[in-house]
Amino acid sequence: MKFSYLLLLALLVVRLNTTAQTQVADKIIAIVSDKIILRSEIDAAYADYLKENPELPESEKCSILEQVVTTKMLVEQAERDSVIVTEEEVEGAIDNRVRYFVSMYGSEEKMEEVAGKTIYQLKDEYRPMFKDNITAQRMQQTIISSVKITPQEVTAFYNKIPQDSLPFYPSMVEVGQIVIKPEVNKEVDEIAVNKLKQLREEIVSGKITFDYAVAANSDDPMSKDNGGELGVVGRDELVPEFAAAAFKLQNNEISPIVKTKYGYHIVQMMNRQGEKAKLRHILIKPLVTSDMVELAIKKADSVRVDVLSGKMNFSTAVGKYTYDDATKISGGFFTNQQTGNTFLQNDELDPDVAITITNMKVGEYSMPKEYTDQSGDRMVRFVYLRSRTEPHKANLKDDYGKIQQVALAEKQNKYLFNWITEKTPTFYIKIDEEFMSCPNLAKWATHND
Repeated sequence: MKFSYLLLLALLVVRLNTTAQTQVADKIIAIVSDKIILRSEIDAAYADYLKENPELPESEKCSILEQVVTTKMLVEQAERDSVIVTEEEVEGAIDNRVRYFVSMYGSEEKMEEVAGKTIYQLKDEYRPMFKDNITAQRMQQTIISSVKITPQEVTAFYNKIPQDSLPFYPSMVEVGQIVIKPEVNKEVDEIAVNKLKQLREEIVSGKITFDYAVAANSDDPMSKDNGGELGVVGRDELVPEFAAAAFKLQNNEISPIVKTKYGYHIVQMMNRQGEKAKLRHILIKPLVTSDMVELAIKKADSVRVDVLSGKMNFSTAVGKYTYDDATKISGGFFTNQQTGNTFLQNDELDPDVAITITNMKVGEYSMPKEYTDQSGDRMVRFVYLRSRTEPHKANLKDDYGKIQQVALAEKQNKYLFNWITEKTPTFYIKIDEEFMSCPNLAKWATHND
């Protein structure tokens, strides 16, 4: 049985059109306790993998079925151990996947056209699958949570890797930033507020629709082309001021003007769903002028001088001044979003940052300059190059953290494998004869009727 380093369970992704993939009559090919596995599930998952690797042998269906059986075993164990996954967690995962496909296809209408089903039908169809996968992941994490690794074990893991098999790492850098947001004066602020106030009055009076007001005026690029919709979100997914205003609303009610760090909003409650809600909004940002940017550059330079002179260190300055929340939580440093590692390759950095550090020496700070962030806002920042490694073969001195992660994952996988082997006799498992020739499935034959 093969286990991935982190999760061996992310298997059946949402497939928008599987009609052509399931021409063979469906049938039950495996049972785990009271949970059935259909041939169509395996065929559809295989078809998904085949798109990425057209040369994938059909025997890979054995591995897919093995992973699905393992998932069902973990779900069954979670039920026995009362490991709970809430409906809100499931809905949140489904909503995130739907948003991904909406962005990929361009609109909800296009996605529904490709799928041949409405979003609500798709959610109903895939809800059990999402719940199983989240439950299995939760159970897996519960099983391996106690597994730790010592420095001696990391060293032993590294030493057993043949020298000619050690990975070659390109140059890596650690880069931090301090971001200053230009301050908007009172007059410009009032213009934004008055514009939004007028839009709200026209929507409430029926002169214009909310959709029209969004399309013609909203400064939120992520929701502007979708009627201002934010999807189904919980309080903790929203900035506090926005959440407080939104969750006071009744269905279809529009909020007063709400100020957040992003600008000014009006929010409409489309549909309340317990502690989650389907919302849409209009965002108006005060206009940032070149004069405001120049003042922000001067402020950033003042902070930079204080850091250079030793009046405050970089991390203190980040905590006190930076506007960017994403890097603030890591002490101002850019990180890999999946691993949290601060060592990055140049192509993982914002292109502007990568260019800025090209001729910088380790320990240097760049001059402040204007840039445009992901929301399209004019900002000012200076960057700090903390370290740079040369291209090299993996070694314990420079790459201990990476080697530790791989060594721990291997130890966790072995622990999980042993746990499954030990627990297998406690499950009722039946595999269809069609798959009993699969090497890793034959071991479950003893658990058939």
